[in-house]
Amino acid sequence: MIIKELFAYLRVKNAGKAIDFYKRAFGATEKFRLTEPSGRIGHAELDFSGVTLMLSEEYPGLGFLGPESVGATTVSIHLHVDDCDAIIQHAVSEGAKLVREPSDAFYGERSGTVRDPFGHEWMIGHSIEEVTPEEMQRRYDVLMNDKGAIV
Repeated sequence: MIIKELFAYLRVKNAGKAIDFYKRAFGATEKFRLTEPSGRIGHAELDFSGVTLMLSEEYPGLGFLGPESVGATTVSIHLHVDDCDAIIQHAVSEGAKLVREPSDAFYGERSGTVRDPFGHEWMIGHSIEEVTPEEMQRRYDVLMNDKGAIV
């Protein structure tokens, strides 16, 4: 088996508004959308600087629900950018909620988290140093010994 690509596929209550938000907040461009006669967006693809994000409206009858309907999300989309502070600030100015302020992390990245108006979480970060997996584990061990398990 050969996997050729992996796409994130989001379900949202209002795909048109979500597409507009992702364009404004993250600079995404719309590749295309498939719209039903009722106006519901059955499928859309956005380009995030060469990476495709797929999304659609919710289809409750099929069990396809987004975070707003479920009341939570269990995933975070990670955007690796050139300046996380600026992009997080811009996303918040466009309507995202700040979940975690940007900070430097043991694994060599500065990052923070926002929740978009549709309930999806976005971890946004940029590299501040190259860290080997061994050094990352060493730092993680120190962090866990200092703070205990993260709950």
